[in-house]
Amino acid sequence: MPIRNRLAELHPEITAWRHDLHENPELMYDLPRTSGVVAAKLQEFGCDEVVPGIGVSGVVGVIRGRKTGSGKVIGFRADMDALPITEATGLGFASKTPGKMHACGHDGHTSILLGAAKYLAETRNFDGTVVLAFQPAEEGGAGGKAMVDDGLMDRWNVQEIYGLHNMPGEPVGTFAIREGALLASADEFEITVTGKGGHAAMPHAAIDTTLVASHIVIALQSIVARNIDPLGSVVVTVGSFHTDSVVSNVIAHEVTLKGTVRTLDPELRKLAHERIMALVPMTAQAYGATAEVDFRWGYPVTMNHPEQTQFAADCAAEVVGEANVDRDTRPVMPAEDFAFMLEARPGAYIFLGNGDTPMCHHPAYRFDDEAIPVGCSWFVTLAERRMPLE
Repeated sequence: MPIRNRLAELHPEITAWRHDLHENPELMYDLPRTSGVVAAKLQEFGCDEVVPGIGVSGVVGVIRGRKTGSGKVIGFRADMDALPITEATGLGFASKTPGKMHACGHDGHTSILLGAAKYLAETRNFDGTVVLAFQPAEEGGAGGKAMVDDGLMDRWNVQEIYGLHNMPGEPVGTFAIREGALLASADEFEITVTGKGGHAAMPHAAIDTTLVASHIVIALQSIVARNIDPLGSVVVTVGSFHTDSVVSNVIAHEVTLKGTVRTLDPELRKLAHERIMALVPMTAQAYGATAEVDFRWGYPVTMNHPEQTQFAADCAAEVVGEANVDRDTRPVMPAEDFAFMLEARPGAYIFLGNGDTPMCHHPAYRFDDEAIPVGCSWFVTLAERRMPLE
C-alpha cells in the first residue's frame, strides 16, 4: 500500500500547518499556542475525546474505529517542543521568535500525526481505538515521562505505543529501525571539587583543585577504556570545567565539572554510574581534596520491542517498499524520552528519512515537507493493520 491518495490530497494543508508551527516555536512545557493549535484541530477533526493538560501541557486525542469490539488500543506519539537556537535557514516561514527554533523537526512530527488523525477520524477503517499523544518537553524535560506519570497509558488502556523521528541524511521515502536499543540513555553529573585556595607562586601551601579536577577528568575516561567491554557502547564526556578563579595568579579553592554519560546497555549504564561514584572521591582524596558527585538519572535507553519492531517495519514496507526499509539500522547515541513510553508499554520507534539537510539541533536544519505523507501513511497503516475491521 503506497501513500494514501487522501493523504496526498491533504499534503498542502498539512504542510501549511507545519509552516505555522515552525514560525511560532515554543520551548519545553511552555506550549500554550502549540498545544492550543493541536487541541483545536483534533476537535475540528471530530475526535471522540480531546484532553489537554496531560503531562502539564500535553494533548491527548482519542479516535474510535467503526467497531471497537476487538478491545485493542494503540497509541501514537508526536513531540511538540522546539529548541533554544537562533534559526539560520533563511526560509520564508522561519521562526518569528529570536532564540527559538524548531531545529529538530518536532513541528514536522506534530503535523504528521495531525494529518494521520484527520484521515483516521474521517475513515475509521479499524476495529479498536487510537490514542494520539502530543507531548511537551522532549528536549531535556522528560515530557514523555510526565505524560506516562499523568496516566496516559492507564487512563486510556493503551496496549502498544509507536513513534517516529526524522533522520537527516537518509533519503525521503525511506525508514530505518532495529530491534532492541535504538538510541542511548543520557545521564548527567556535576562534580564539585574542594581544596585549599592559594597564591599561584606558593602551590605547596595550597591544595590545587585545578590539578585535582584534571586528574578526575582523566580518571573518568578510564571507565570506558578499562571497565567497559570493548564491544559495549559507553560515552563519558566532561563538557564544562569551571574554577572560582578568574585570574592567572590564584589557585582556585573550588572547581565544578559537568558532564554526561551515554550508553546503549542498561547494565553498562549502572556500571558507569558505580564507577563514577567510586572514582571521583577517591581520586580527589589521593591529592588531599574532596569531591562530591551529583548524579542525575536522565532518559533511559530507547529499547524497541521485538514483535512491535517487526510490525512497524512491515507497515513501513507497505508504504515505501521493502527495499526502502532498513530493518537493522545502526543505533545512535542521542537520547529520546519516548524511551519512558517504551518502558511502560510494548512498542517501537522508527526513523523517517529527511533528505539532505544539516543534522538536528543545527541552526540551518530543515525539515523536508515531502516526508509528511510518508509519515502520515505509516501511522494510518499501523492502525488499520493492527486493528483490522475483518
